[in-house]
Amino acid sequence: MRAPLAFAAAGLLAISLPAAGALAQVAIESQRVTFRAGADSTLLTGQLKGDQTIDYKLRAGAGQTLTVELKGSNPQNYFNVLAAGTDTAVFIGSSSGNRFSGLLPSDGDVRVRVYLMRPAARRNETSTYSLKVGIGGAPLAPVSASRDALIPGTPYHASAAVPCVSGSSGKGSSCKASVIRRANNSATVVVTIPGGQKRQFLFVKGKAVASDQPEKLSVQRRGDVSVLTLGENFERYEIVDAFVVGG
Repeated sequence: MRAPLAFAAAGLLAISLPAAGALAQVAIESQRVTFRAGADSTLLTGQLKGDQTIDYKLRAGAGQTLTVELKGSNPQNYFNVLAAGTDTAVFIGSSSGNRFSGLLPSDGDVRVRVYLMRPAARRNETSTYSLKVGIGGAPLAPVSASRDALIPGTPYHASAAVPCVSGSSGKGSSCKASVIRRANNSATVVVTIPGGQKRQFLFVKGKAVASDQPEKLSVQRRGDVSVLTLGENFERYEIVDAFVVGG
């Protein structure tokens, strides 16, 4: 992540914001952010008015740490963080504050979405803000196809059905899981739940440490299985060690 500083508008996208965002349907402006040579962070400034929403897009790799701090003139000014490969916010500023630091579970463009909350947006209020964003640490490189063959046409090294529970009913089922194995027995495991939504989990040295969801990730060990729980037991996934590290 060491490149000349630049951020430019990349068009407008009509999209539904998460519940903690400003309005249900807004046009989101997208701006690319890179860093000056030798730097791992930068300070951005801007102004919002009404339902204006901006996505700052930063290229990053799984295992790197994203840090964000927002200062706005309007107390209704917040940001969300969306990991690469998902439209669900892993961090929701309106409920968690204006500072974030966390491991990224996947490779690609992470988005920092800056917005005004619904009441302020409806009143067409403004906010002048500064946004400090940084990416630290080295990414966990995927294992090469020469060492661990890929499923043809995909970035995944393997796929399998894993025991899972999704929803408040607590009913167990089977979910499809795919894995990108990485250096040092690390991996990104992507689970597709009934209904087609995906969940991304980062394993570092064989241990699950982060996800792309806002709910708290809890991990229990049962022999050679990691039992991953999101939130209040509504989602649970069982991932065997051999699936993560190969063998």
